[in-house]
Amino acid sequence: MSATATQKRGIIKTVIVLVIIMCAILLGFLNKMLTPRILSAEELRVNGVILFDPPRIIKEFSLVDHRGENFTKSDLEGKWTLMFFGFTHCPDICPTTLAKLAQLTKGLDEKTLSKLHVVMVSVDPARDSVEKLAEYVPFFHPDFTGVTGEFMDILSFSRNVNVVFNKVVTGDDYTVDHSGNIVLVNPEGHYQGFIKPPFELARLKSSVLSLVQM
Repeated sequence: MSATATQKRGIIKTVIVLVIIMCAILLGFLNKMLTPRILSAEELRVNGVILFDPPRIIKEFSLVDHRGENFTKSDLEGKWTLMFFGFTHCPDICPTTLAKLAQLTKGLDEKTLSKLHVVMVSVDPARDSVEKLAEYVPFFHPDFTGVTGEFMDILSFSRNVNVVFNKVVTGDDYTVDHSGNIVLVNPEGHYQGFIKPPFELARLKSSVLSLVQM
């Protein structure tokens, strides 16, 4: 083989190697651009996200979901759970929050959605039967889960995740004052923290995307 032919082969090999390196750099850059940045703890706090280190253990509990199936601690494992405590007769905070969470899920990719579970726990079990929740919760999103149960069981569970609620009599009727926070439960089923209202969609989305990558 002549020196010229050898030189050409060397040039071709060099060009191929350079192209491979450039492609690798480009793919790495695109991956970095497309992968949501993980927010720092301070940035999460600015977004209203308070995280515990270490997370707190949730005690065993036994409730029932809107499908009539048992809802226990094992149902909080394997995914990040965004949990909201509310009730179907709530005039404003509850439907607004559930609607915002529905907006959030519609804007997430399938991979992220597979790591999330949205749950509404009723603080008004006297009126929020399984049938009532089955009408109410899926209206916002078919994958959301509504949970009810005996009053003392719900009270015990709510205290375990620092949620306070109180029945307020108004004439012949009553309402329920309750926390507006979204409780965060990590994939191990531990109480990781909470998100404080108001829930601005862009901030909520960036926070959730960061959480699922933790």
